[in-house]
Amino acid sequence: MSALVTPPPRRPRGLRAWAGTDWWLIGAVGALLVVGSLLVWSATQSREDLTGGDGTAYLQRHGVNIAIGAVLGWLVARTDHRQIRLWAPIIYTGSIVGLLCVFIPGVGATINGSHSWLLLGGLSLQPAEFAKLGVVCGMALVLAERTEAGLRTGMKDSDLLPVLGIAAVPALLILGQPDLGTLMVMTAIVVGVLAMAGTRRRWMLALAAGAVTVVAVAITTGVLKEYQLLRFQAFTDPSLDPRGAGYNTIQARIAIGNGGVTGQGLFHGSQTQAGFVPEQHTDFVFTVAGEELGLLGAGAIIVLVAIVLWRALLIARRSADLFGQLAAVGVCCWFGFQAFQNIGMCLGIMPVTGVPLPLVSYGGTSMFATLMAVGLLLSIHRRSGAVRPSGSGPVVRTRLERSRF
Repeated sequence: MSALVTPPPRRPRGLRAWAGTDWWLIGAVGALLVVGSLLVWSATQSREDLTGGDGTAYLQRHGVNIAIGAVLGWLVARTDHRQIRLWAPIIYTGSIVGLLCVFIPGVGATINGSHSWLLLGGLSLQPAEFAKLGVVCGMALVLAERTEAGLRTGMKDSDLLPVLGIAAVPALLILGQPDLGTLMVMTAIVVGVLAMAGTRRRWMLALAAGAVTVVAVAITTGVLKEYQLLRFQAFTDPSLDPRGAGYNTIQARIAIGNGGVTGQGLFHGSQTQAGFVPEQHTDFVFTVAGEELGLLGAGAIIVLVAIVLWRALLIARRSADLFGQLAAVGVCCWFGFQAFQNIGMCLGIMPVTGVPLPLVSYGGTSMFATLMAVGLLLSIHRRSGAVRPSGSGPVVRTRLERSRF
């Protein structure tokens, strides 16, 4: 008589639903959202020209943006990333359609010198933010399909042209707006994904030379607006135009310098409460942290961003499929470069290009796209321990997977 085998205890449904969740990532993202809400509140509560007398107006809107973004991120996280892979063409095509709609008269709008917004009723959306997610999914899909279909273990030179084509279409549309900051973030995504896919060094150098050429042509042909060129000049020497293009950089440095080590206290920053720093609740929100929370508070934000990037790389390394690996690396490059660009322009080490600080700055479209990208990371992480079914093809190893860190 065979011995009775006692089946293992079944995990309660509530716990099973949360199994495989990356709590480090969720904790860091949640902390950034809370800190960002406080900074947005502090930057706007005394600005009657923005709030119309309601000091909590922007805090409430920011909370609504976070709630909507959290729902979108949760829906993405609950979806198997292999299913998202099937939807990648739709995601990419939708982002292109959004970028094209910007150029339709009466639909597209110019804000802060960039014709990159859609006005739909009382809502304003920036399709370029969703284009970042579209490029991440599109590039990861093309590389995964071509590599796995050819039963190969890495990227070939012939894969480069279609992948660059995926990125070139939205890049050209964004250049026509022009939105230089988003274009720089897009470039970082492309370079990061190609590098991790194993692109040869000579092609990476050729792409760098091509990027420099495109920038030179954009400057000489007048594609970039005059105010954008002045921002680059002010970056090298803010004193050239202290009341114009150099004003933001000068005031940002003063605000951060006022904070010292511990800061002047939340809601008590002299520069912040007086409204001297323009766009302080969006592009220059880091200056609020520097002035009111000091070096310790601003440093804590950098540490939280670093945790998000660390988890993204770890998720990429543990992913069981190539699409998940490259998508996670793309999101990491997106968040990492955009945070560096935003914090760098506040410190004066990068030119002012108008990109938000991920998960911290005020902005609906940016928050939606960013939290959807976080949801994609969580989705990849939840399936990272899945066993590859037999007959599904070879295990493709990228440069990231072969490395040790």
